[in-house]
Amino acid sequence: MSRLLLIQILWTFSIYLESVAILPQLFMISKTGEAETITSHYLFALGIYRGLYILNWIYRYYMEGFFDFIAVVAGCVQTVLYCDFFYLYVTKGEQRYRYQCDVYYLTEN
Repeated sequence: MSRLLLIQILWTFSIYLESVAILPQLFMISKTGEAETITSHYLFALGIYRGLYILNWIYRYYMEGFFDFIAVVAGCVQTVLYCDFFYLYVTKGEQRYRYQCDVYYLTEN
């Protein structure tokens, strides 16, 4: 096996691994219904990173004519997984905000 082929296989594996690496966190959040604040903010930041990466793909395709099928497919899988997290992040964030408002209202009155 040539060295270049081995590097390509390892690169492809790392791209696919990155796309599903969030699954344990998503599984725990969906199972328990909550996550630590720092964990949820970290996952949200990773989702924003993925969104900006998609904008980079679009830019590179139209400006440079570059298209990497493996990276796009893995990135789309990862983006779909992040959509589930974004839904949980927003709904749980609203619940926390309502709870904090209720607590504040009760302590002020």
